Amino acid sequence: MATAITTAIGMIPDPKLDRSHSTGVETVSATALYRLMTWLSPAYPVGAFSYSSGLEWAVESGDVNDAASLCDWLDTMLTMGSTWADAVLFANAHRAVDEGDDDLLRRATELAAALVSSKERLLETTAQGRAFIDASRNAWPCAAIDRFAAVWDGAVAYPVAVAVTAAGHGIALAPALNAYLAAAIANLVSAGVRLIPLGQSDGQRVIAALAAAVETADGRAMATSLDDIGTCALRADMASMRHETQYTRLFRS
Repeated sequence: MATAITTAIGMIPDPKLDRSHSTGVETVSATALYRLMTWLSPAYPVGAFSYSSGLEWAVESGDVNDAASLCDWLDTMLTMGSTWADAVLFANAHRAVDEGDDDLLRRATELAAALVSSKERLLETTAQGRAFIDASRNAWPCAAIDRFAAVWDGAVAYPVAVAVTAAGHGIALAPALNAYLAAAIANLVSAGVRLIPLGQSDGQRVIAALAAAVETADGRAMATSLDDIGTCALRADMASMRHETQYTRLFRS
């Protein structure tokens, strides 16, 4: 099984040999690293474990049925799907807080809710976003969160909530975005491990194989404006819509 997975998803590059996609994570302070690990941990009370972004339907329909197809599905989401859009929204929201640009922050927040492709995806991102803001305000308060409340009183998408908090705590965009995407992929792989099902080792191989795609998405997202945001992952969008009518469901999306 391990040989088949390695052949299907490719050999994982040795990090000692490949520094071409460095995002600055190597130089993040211990304080920033502690906060990112805490906020993006499964223990942070946002309920991320209960969402699959349509992956549950993709498994039921047969689109995703092993480690290789799970890797392909998540790679598509990273490069042209909802995870890619979230990365761009994160980068712009973080930059808006850094630069004190309330107009950009409002536009990023509004667009984040408008872009979601289904009712369940809207619930997924806004429920987690609100939970993240509430938990962070209580345990990790900062002026940026209070300022955000003055700028925007509507629904808050999850990537925007994390970006505002990270920027408010002085955590640079590159490591914050890298950590956010890594956590998003890990959460979806965890869902795949339970749904397909896969062994834990296969799940970790998928996460490792997607490391380069995460770094590439980081760089692209940081260079992409809100005007240039866009997705083209129709099957993933359909999965999110059709999940609502699945007869048996483990996940909320």
